[in-house]
Amino acid sequence: MHSAKLRHAATALAFTLGLAVLSANAAEPAAAAPPKPYAIPASAPKYVRDAVQSKDRTDAMTARDADRKPAELLALSGVKPGDRVVEIASFGQYFTTLLSSIVGDKGEVYMYDLPYLEARTAGPSRDFVSKHPNSRFQIVDFNAIELPQNVDVVFNVLYYHDLSINKIDTAMLNKKVFDSLKPGGIFFVVDHNARPGSGRQDTDKLHRIDPAVVKQEIQAAGFQLVEESKLLANPEDDHSWMVFSPGKRGTTDQSVFKFRKPLKK
Repeated sequence: MHSAKLRHAATALAFTLGLAVLSANAAEPAAAAPPKPYAIPASAPKYVRDAVQSKDRTDAMTARDADRKPAELLALSGVKPGDRVVEIASFGQYFTTLLSSIVGDKGEVYMYDLPYLEARTAGPSRDFVSKHPNSRFQIVDFNAIELPQNVDVVFNVLYYHDLSINKIDTAMLNKKVFDSLKPGGIFFVVDHNARPGSGRQDTDKLHRIDPAVVKQEIQAAGFQLVEESKLLANPEDDHSWMVFSPGKRGTTDQSVFKFRKPLKK
């Protein structure tokens, strides 16, 4: 009888300890998923490879590389050492860091953000400039912006759709971009795709834009479309969800456009 009671007590204790272990494990937060692997294409120029591998880049930046394909995009844009580059919407410095590394001491990167970002992102942008002598930063209303002249490349990555949201005259801004570029200069645009034929119908709600609108507006400023890449295409995106949706950010179906200012005849 005594032996049976001991066995019963031992069983009860084991059961209680088991519940405690299960409870403790359940309380532990799930481990963050490791970053997706990203391999720089062998065809990437050395200065692009060096920029992507730069120690200047944070873990938060490199964690996004598999979805953003920075080496492929930068190689496609044609940006190179010594270039003068404008970046429309530089906050976060994902591409700014890469561009600053590529253009080097003989190049320049001009960073521009709208006034609503002053409190949120201007501090880190100014800190970036203090550490990178080849960069310049300005908070400015894009309707009143004055861009530098004889620029080699202008980047607008994932922000063209935001121009209309922020009441920017896109026709006027596109003309200013055109005028700022050297003959043969590149206007490089990446954006989240909306449903074909939807125009800007979903822009405010979903932060997407119909690629046809981007092409029409920029070509109307005098640019030639020299390449439309499917590098960031995602056929599984049905274009119905907001681009900041939890668990989906960075996986939108995106268009990549390379426009050129015609050479003088």
